[in-house]
Amino acid sequence: MIEFKLNGDYIPMIQLLKAANLVQTGGEAQIVVTEGEVKYNGAVDYRKRLKVKKGDVVEFNGETIKVI
Repeated sequence: MIEFKLNGDYIPMIQLLKAANLVQTGGEAQIVVTEGEVKYNGAVDYRKRLKVKKGDVVEFNGETIKVI
């Protein structure tokens, strides 16, 4: 599990995937989100600009990110 320390109120989903080094580019992040490969708090979510906040859990490619 990756613990991501959030600075501020939220981080957009595509930026979180990049910051956690699960994708190489923002374009790649947008593709995996729109193709339904990312789970947000246990459910597939297709929103690229989703505001991920403290306490949220994001899953992608066998990795889990907990936002703290």
